[in-house]
Order: sequence, then C-alpha cells, then structure tokens
Amino acid sequence: MSINTTGLHHVTAVGGEPQRNAEFYVRTLGLRLVKRTVNFDDPGSYHLYYGDESGKPGTLMTFFPRPDAPAGRRGTGQATTTSFSVPANSIGWWRDHLAETGVTTGRIANRDSEDVLTFDDPDGLQLALVAHPQGDPRDPWDNGHVPAEHAIRGLHSVTLSVAEEEPTAEMFGDLGLTFVGQDSNRLRFSAGAGGPGAIVDVLVTPGVARGLVSTGTVHHVAWRAPDEETQANWRAELVDAGVKVTSILDRQYFRSIYFREPGGTLLEVATDQPGFAIDEPLLELGRALKLPPWLEPDREQIERTLPKLNLPSENNPELV
Repeated sequence: MSINTTGLHHVTAVGGEPQRNAEFYVRTLGLRLVKRTVNFDDPGSYHLYYGDESGKPGTLMTFFPRPDAPAGRRGTGQATTTSFSVPANSIGWWRDHLAETGVTTGRIANRDSEDVLTFDDPDGLQLALVAHPQGDPRDPWDNGHVPAEHAIRGLHSVTLSVAEEEPTAEMFGDLGLTFVGQDSNRLRFSAGAGGPGAIVDVLVTPGVARGLVSTGTVHHVAWRAPDEETQANWRAELVDAGVKVTSILDRQYFRSIYFREPGGTLLEVATDQPGFAIDEPLLELGRALKLPPWLEPDREQIERTLPKLNLPSENNPELV
C-alpha cells in the first residue's frame, strides 16, 4: 500500500462529568480547550478537544463526556494507555505537581531510554508522561497553570493491547508504520520520521480479558492524512485490501474514516485541515459552544440538554 501517515492526529476517550474533565485537562495537565462542541453522532453530549494553542494534529486529546455511562474496563482490543510528551528534565516536576493535586502516580520508569510516569485521570483513564531523551521541538501551550518549561508538548504515543501479535503488526505495516523494536511482549512501531507524536506500542497480552469501551477508556485512535485527496486514496486501498471502512465523514474540523485493526481497536484516519479556527478566532478557541451547520437549527434544544461548563481561566486560576 502507499499509505504513509506521519503520525498521530488525536486520541478520543469516553469521560465522565464534563466539568471535572475540563478542570483536570486544563488546570492539572495544562492543555488548552481548543473546541467545545457536541458529539455529531449524539448531539445531546459534549465533544471536548484539548491540545496546544491552535489544536494542531498530534497534540489533541478529545473526550465524549457521558456522566451517566458505566465504567469501562481496560483489556485487549483497545488502546489502554495514552502518553504525552514532556521535556526531559520535567518528569520530577510532574511527579510532584500531580502529587500536590491529589493524583496518585506510579514510580518513574525507564523504557527505551525514555523516562515514563504513569497515572490515571479522574475517570480511571490510564495516562503517561514521557520524556524523550532527544527532546521535543513542539511549542507548549502556556496558560499559567503549568510553567511553559515543563508543559506538555503534545501526544507522545499510544499503547494498544492485543491478544495476537501478527495480525495487528501486519496492518500497521500496511499503514506505513515501521517496526522499531521489541521489549518482552511490547512491540514499538513508528510513523514518518518517528519520535514523539508518531509512536504506537503494541502490548501482546493473550491471557487478558477483552476490554469494554465506556467511561475511563479510549474510544478510538486517529492517524494523520495530509489532505482529503490522500485520505480518499488511502480509503480505496484499504477497501481493496478487504478492510471494512466507513465512508468519509465530515467532522467540521477534519474529515474522517474509521476501521478496526485486527486486534479490535477502532482506528481513524483524519485530515490535517481545515483545523479549529474555521468557526472562531484563535484567541477565542473553546470559549463558546460551536455547532456544525446541520445542527444549528437545534441549538436551543441542544443547549438546554447539555450541562453547564465553566473553564479555568488562562489568566485566573479560579473558575470563571
């Protein structure tokens, strides 16, 4: 296949109470809420996007907050850890910062010459902070909650748990990913030039039960396509290879196709464009509820259904 993604676009998870979700990712982790919209397939619930200043592909963590949904279960057939990239000298600062905010962390581990700090978000979603020894050139979002010198630079990687190694490894090769190496039952693949934002680890755990996607688990992992024409060509190649792929869907800020890798994880290919500034100025990203044109006629009903959401201010640590 000619598919050759340059890296991760975003990771989407199922969250719980939206206010708690926003406070954790904006205040504790220091990300920017770049878009406040709704789940286009279920407009009675939010879809919240967090990332860097403009929400560039590769920095994005997004959530479907569903306060009444049951807790999910981590297991095979899903992405079980989402990792963010931080500066090499910042892991100790993050360990102390998370402890001060009441977050329990694991011990700092070293894996593939990278320092790794693992913890859960308030809904039990497993996260990690990873310090890459060569550093990460991406600029952080400086919002006053986390010092810029320690701030998250974007996604580092995702870990998929599978029962069988070879089918997933074969599909990743078809997606243009390169096998980097193996440490026990953990296989590492990279996209494009590799490095933070372009890594996926495959954890082979045949004795682990199948996961259940609900609150506190990842819903899907998205890879980057540079434009719509390339995405359409990739889709055609996947269909020709016998992969069951959705039609191209308009997600307003990018176009998407979805399919499952053989181990069960839902994957997406999302375009880099048009981005999040198409319906509000850069300085105002995330401050107002934005709806796609086809949902605007239902705005009044949608706003009545959604819970109120107040955000920690960039200039004031108190909620506004």
